[in-house]
Amino acid sequence: MVNQDKPIALHPENPRYFIFRGAPTILITSAEHYGAVMNLDFDYLLYLDELKSAGLNLTRTFTGPYRETSGAHGIEGNTLAPRPESYICPWPRSSEPGAADGLNRFDLDRWDEAYFARLKDFCRAASDRGIVVELTMFCPFYFDKLWQFSPLNGRNNVNRVEDVPYNRVYTLKNPLLFKYQEEMVRKVVRELNRFDNIIFEIMNEPWVTDIETQWQERIAETIADSERELPNKHLISWNVSNGYLTVEKPHRDVSVFNFHYASPPEAVRVNYHLNKPIGCNETGFIGQEDQTYRKQAWEFILAGGALFNNLDYSFAVGHERGDYVYPRHQPGGGSPELRKQLKIL
Repeated sequence: MVNQDKPIALHPENPRYFIFRGAPTILITSAEHYGAVMNLDFDYLLYLDELKSAGLNLTRTFTGPYRETSGAHGIEGNTLAPRPESYICPWPRSSEPGAADGLNRFDLDRWDEAYFARLKDFCRAASDRGIVVELTMFCPFYFDKLWQFSPLNGRNNVNRVEDVPYNRVYTLKNPLLFKYQEEMVRKVVRELNRFDNIIFEIMNEPWVTDIETQWQERIAETIADSERELPNKHLISWNVSNGYLTVEKPHRDVSVFNFHYASPPEAVRVNYHLNKPIGCNETGFIGQEDQTYRKQAWEFILAGGALFNNLDYSFAVGHERGDYVYPRHQPGGGSPELRKQLKIL
């Protein structure tokens, strides 16, 4: 059942932290690599059961315009790299062949209702387990090969969108592409409005391809405007930078400021003036030792952070309980033992 309380919000007495279902809350997790919804092979019920049993209360999930290919970033068992036939996103396939993955092209003028049913069921299942979903709308394309497989790429859809390079997908200078991006945001926001366990994140790592601030602000405004006449209003998070950066001019619609690889936790200190939650919503890529990420979590939260998420590569298809034995070349770690340790925090 969906909880009928107000959505997770800033705590009224100390807005540097959250209030969720009437209780002061910090969000801590060691979670899968963002593909739980878009990868049909991934059993998210088992995964969410594991997070709940570990006492963790957050998962971060991508919506689907961005997907990875097998072996990208040196990751094996990558949930964000589904098989072509197991990939699902906001738009359905058309009857026209020719997509880069060997299947039919997508139609950006229609919605894949099976996708939205899965997205809502994932959020419902997380809600039933007391888990907050940070839903990341978009992700930049780190290199051209990843862009070649996106539904937004003109090769992969039937909608005659602008032909742009991988590092110019998210800009107001592409009016047709932006129209479809904005429509997707509005659809997702409307579909999930009734849930109390959602935080909407604008974009993952916008600094990778220098996504213009104006584009990000328009997406934040689109989220807020989409909820203006709806019953619930959800928090919006902004992914600021790796490490730390002082936020000088926070946008009025943004309430949570996230950093990646924020160790040491200078991001909290230099942004304490914002009087808003500061998160480290991705770490990893610095070895496989549990103690590395355990220390980062304690340092960040004790410095005044409100949210911490470790990339946990022990979650994979067929290993939704977090028991995947990843290879030694995997860039990060994660384990049942680490999750137990984070539960203490």
